[in-house]
Amino acid sequence: MSYKIGELIASGKTKLVYSLDNPSLVLLKFKDDVTALDGKKRDIIMGKGALNAGISAKLFQLLKESNVDNHYVEMYDPTSLIVEKLEMIPVEVVCRNIATGSIVKRLPISEGTVFDPPIIEFFLKDDARGDPMITESHMAALKLASKSEVEKIIEMTLRANKVLKSFLASKGFTLIDFKLEFGRRNGRIIIGDELDPDCMRIRDSSTSRVLDKDLYRKGATLEEVKKAYEEVYRRIVEA
Repeated sequence: MSYKIGELIASGKTKLVYSLDNPSLVLLKFKDDVTALDGKKRDIIMGKGALNAGISAKLFQLLKESNVDNHYVEMYDPTSLIVEKLEMIPVEVVCRNIATGSIVKRLPISEGTVFDPPIIEFFLKDDARGDPMITESHMAALKLASKSEVEKIIEMTLRANKVLKSFLASKGFTLIDFKLEFGRRNGRIIIGDELDPDCMRIRDSSTSRVLDKDLYRKGATLEEVKKAYEEVYRRIVEA
């Protein structure tokens, strides 16, 4: 289907959102930027936008086929997706299968601890405050989401985790953790944003090699980061 691209609606650290002639849809364009530390660290990796767009499209389509509602409609070009226009909830929902990252710094939990069931955490999207962790009560007090909406978000996150873990395992990956964002449309709670190595911790199941943005966070070269993203793309999209 052809679309007429309109004005720029929003510009984030790694993505741009444009209006379309269909008011229920928007164009989500992935940039080549890579960032860390709430945007304080930033570089350009040529071709990264196309890699993340392709990976996100594949994983969103996988979730749709498994009846996990999300905003994906179709790919527009190698760096852009057509997605449903959502009223986004400014909360990052993190699902943890294995302990690493901030949780082992905040809590007396050892690196590598397996969580069964997975742990779900909420973080307010607020760079100025360092994206603080919040509770369901905070979400209600800030009028971000109702109790029933939070319950739906948790249920959808756990279902997404089950689908993604199984699929990625079939490709030789271990899904350590991942971040989802949610929005509303016509009373529905829907997964939005992206699904790629920028917002997932993925390890090679055989070698435990890091294949995600942790490489960038920990000081790997941009070439090493790009090679990891290219490998994830090949094994997820091209295989």
